[in-house]
Amino acid sequence: MKIRTLHAELWLPQPMDAVFAFFGDAANLDAITPPWLDFRILTPRTIVMAAGTRIDYALRLHGIPVKWQSEITAWQPPHYFADEQRRGPYRHWAHRHHFEAADGGTWVRDEVEYAVPGYFLEPIIHRLFVGPDLRTLFTFRHAKMHEMLGADETGPAPHLVLGVKKTDALAASAPAGYHAREKSDPRSAKT
Repeated sequence: MKIRTLHAELWLPQPMDAVFAFFGDAANLDAITPPWLDFRILTPRTIVMAAGTRIDYALRLHGIPVKWQSEITAWQPPHYFADEQRRGPYRHWAHRHHFEAADGGTWVRDEVEYAVPGYFLEPIIHRLFVGPDLRTLFTFRHAKMHEMLGADETGPAPHLVLGVKKTDALAASAPAGYHAREKSDPRSAKT
């Protein structure tokens, strides 16, 4: 299974507590998800966010209805939380959200490790669908967060990197316009 990574960074001119609170309200996921995904949260509201919380969603990927369940696997306000797909379209999905106060605002840093289904068709599925979809999703998400949390044009520009966690040869095969970056996996480090 090929694990790929997506790194996204966005600076917002809001205090870290306020930015984390925005993410801590699951209803805001509706607002920062592109309408073309027809995204709906199925879990009854109000959702209390904590490690162990599971959230069910319905969405459409290229017109195909998909059910998705994620679990909050770490919850450390206002610095960090993580979620993992328990059921859904990916072979693997682990999303880590980091928040850091800086320059009178907050850096929001996302790291997503994911594996695409398809076995020998995986590179094609990623190149044609998953890679471009994730890039579009996070670009939309950044624009909405700028709009909703009052970002200004003086802050740093959003930064998005989509790559693979494999050899340089695989990293070099990332689609045009993507910056592939090899990243070590701390879980594999020997202690």
